[in-house]
Amino acid sequence: MEIKTDDYRICYDPETITVFCQGSLRLSGMAEYAPIAELLDDIASQEQSPVVLDLQGLEFLNSSGISMLSKFVIKVRHKKTVTMIVRGSKTIPWQGKSLKNLQRLMPSLTLEWDE
Repeated sequence: MEIKTDDYRICYDPETITVFCQGSLRLSGMAEYAPIAELLDDIASQEQSPVVLDLQGLEFLNSSGISMLSKFVIKVRHKKTVTMIVRGSKTIPWQGKSLKNLQRLMPSLTLEWDE
């Protein structure tokens, strides 16, 4: 499944249970994030593990987007048998602090950084 615009691309690979996020997400409010949130909700409901969230190509994410990801992490946390890996890039400034905050929401979440 894929959600693609001129600004961003969200792609889900069911074989590896990986969500790839690329580009720049500057949507206005949760209503505009709804299609992406629905995709993430669907993935969380499948209870497959580990769920991989690959953000290495996501250059920008606004506060509404961070809120959406936080809700996704909380939903995965409630699925006690599901583990989660988040891949980030040290070269993208917003990811350093924000991804560590996701780990605070789900302490068992594994953060992987590119170099």
